[in-house]
Amino acid sequence: MENGAAQPVIVAIDGPSGTGKSSTSKAVAGRLGLSYLDTGAQYRAITWWMVNNGIDIEDPTAIAAVAGKPEIVSGTDPAHPTITVDGVDVAGPIRTPEVTSKVSAVSAVPEVRARITELQRSLAADAEQGIVVEGRDIGTTVLPDADLKIFLTASPEARAARRSGELKGADVHSTREALIKRDAADSSRKTSPLAKADDAVEVDTTALTLTQVIECVVTLVEEKRAAR
Repeated sequence: MENGAAQPVIVAIDGPSGTGKSSTSKAVAGRLGLSYLDTGAQYRAITWWMVNNGIDIEDPTAIAAVAGKPEIVSGTDPAHPTITVDGVDVAGPIRTPEVTSKVSAVSAVPEVRARITELQRSLAADAEQGIVVEGRDIGTTVLPDADLKIFLTASPEARAARRSGELKGADVHSTREALIKRDAADSSRKTSPLAKADDAVEVDTTALTLTQVIECVVTLVEEKRAAR
């Protein structure tokens, strides 16, 4: 590239819920002028569509049959990430407990993963400055050639405390149980399980503030850019 412009950099940030993934990814993208994609929101969006259309979530064949129907559009501005399904803004509705409780079952269906993975790859390919993509299988499956892969972890207790802080009034114990259950489902599914890529940098966020995690990741990205 001329004029010494920074080459686009693709950053994959994976890890279970409650590790600070979304807040970190958005902040890093904003700081470095990169696009941002929350892949979990896309799986929530397709789950919301299934629930809204009365599809039997217990029936993978029924889910697979309609996986191509909803039109899911993700806005990748880290300051204002948006998500619509068939033109409807679903940023709020996809965060309900009903959708949260069903997203693992829908996400486990191979046809759903193929559909959403294709969407994610095209968004990453179109990001001119580069992109921070956060999820559970980005470094392993979606973008195995990402320039930098980061895997965020934290203790179940720390994650539950953060999550119940986000879900106003949620009880930490039941939140912890739900997180552990969802991790088990996502780690054991046959298609693209939640897993750390061999070449990912692991960052344990248990004892770190959000600001410290962001600084750590920004430094890793800047080192990667400088090395290139």
